[in-house]
Amino acid sequence: FANYCMALKPYLNAVRHSLDAALCISNFDSQVVERHNKPEVEVRTSRELLLSPIVISRNEKEKVLIEGSVNSVRISIAVKQSDDTEKLLCRNFSRFMMSRADDFIVLRRKSAHEGYDISFLITNHNTVQMLKHKLVDFIITFMEEIDKEISEMRLAVNARARQTAEEF
Repeated sequence: FANYCMALKPYLNAVRHSLDAALCISNFDSQVVERHNKPEVEVRTSRELLLSPIVISRNEKEKVLIEGSVNSVRISIAVKQSDDTEKLLCRNFSRFMMSRADDFIVLRRKSAHEGYDISFLITNHNTVQMLKHKLVDFIITFMEEIDKEISEMRLAVNARARQTAEEF
């Protein structure tokens, strides 16, 4: 597992530095509706308020999409899924996490894009309430842990299947 973490380090560092840069967001009222402050990355009312999206890819199946705007950042994560078992585990784990999105505050209830498993939405209100570097640490830790959790669940499923096969 240590070799896997070392191979993951440059990828996670690239994500960390990109998130640090993208999270320079501030309070910005809507240009369309008075006294409204909606995340521009979600509503997309003014093109000039959106930044160019960044895709950081470790391989074609494992990537992060960072979409920034003047007052919010959306992070979409595609988790490594090498076979059908991992796809099933990832889908169920993502569904489990997204059903508890209210507890995580920055986690979206639904993935923002097709091909990505889980999405986060960080607004300027989140950066005021929480420390920016702690938000970045949370996202990076989440990315590390979701890979580890899915690998552990796969090993447990395989062990259970092996034990069941031996019983019969």
